[in-house]
Amino acid sequence: MEQVAFIVWRESVEALLVVGILYSWLSRSAAGRRGLPWLWAGVAGGLLLAGALAAVLLGISQWLTDTAQEWFQVSMALAACALVVQMVLWMRRHGRGLKRELETGASAQVGSQQWWGLSALVAIAVAREGSETVVFLYGTILSSQQKGDLGAMVLAGAGGFAVALLTFWLLQLGGRVITWRRFFKLTEILLLLLAGALLVSATDRLISLDVLPALIDPVWNTAWLLDTGGGLGKALADFAGYRATPALSQLLIWLGYWCIVVWLLRRTTHAGATDAPRDAGAAANDRLSSQR
Repeated sequence: MEQVAFIVWRESVEALLVVGILYSWLSRSAAGRRGLPWLWAGVAGGLLLAGALAAVLLGISQWLTDTAQEWFQVSMALAACALVVQMVLWMRRHGRGLKRELETGASAQVGSQQWWGLSALVAIAVAREGSETVVFLYGTILSSQQKGDLGAMVLAGAGGFAVALLTFWLLQLGGRVITWRRFFKLTEILLLLLAGALLVSATDRLISLDVLPALIDPVWNTAWLLDTGGGLGKALADFAGYRATPALSQLLIWLGYWCIVVWLLRRTTHAGATDAPRDAGAAANDRLSSQR
């Protein structure tokens, strides 16, 4: 349940950030305020697209055989893992210029009075966050070793969204304790840990399907020290992929995941640092052009 609440919280805050940026920008002028109904239409459209994806995934799982469902669960866990890593890398690369990119896109649509374009821009942004949430939740629930109650999951999701609203409000205050930079740094680490846990869950199923050789099983047994049945051990299993009795192949894949993630993060950070002076120069040129 903690995973469900965390995913809904994190993705809801990001969606609120996108909508908040565009709402604030449109509210500055009379011409922009004419586009507010189109903004909310785009939000509704994005949510409908995400809901359609959820319906498709649920429909697919219903008619699959038992073996096919096992493979489907593996593929969804791997897809969710890859999507989490991709999202973290995208935010690290584009996070600084997100506001400028959104406002530039909205300005082009408002300037040409193409309100449907504004709705499409918002719908794509919201659908992106919503579809990520659907895939994350679906992959997490399917890869979970325990079947949770649907009502409890809905409550966890509703609680995550409520906390997201509170978090967004606090971040908008611009306090020194909670800032956007710190928020994304913290959640970036948690998301990458969660992606690693999804990968480990996928390897559990691959080993049980006799597709992935265990090599050595188990490498060790730390159940006497930290059991995954509850408490801290379960939390580490859910959020970091901890296993009390891991197989060697599982450990190697987990270590390989973190090596690749660290390399990608360093590469993305270097690329972002290279692009920063270029973006600053472009912004300065825009200001000079406007002054002329």
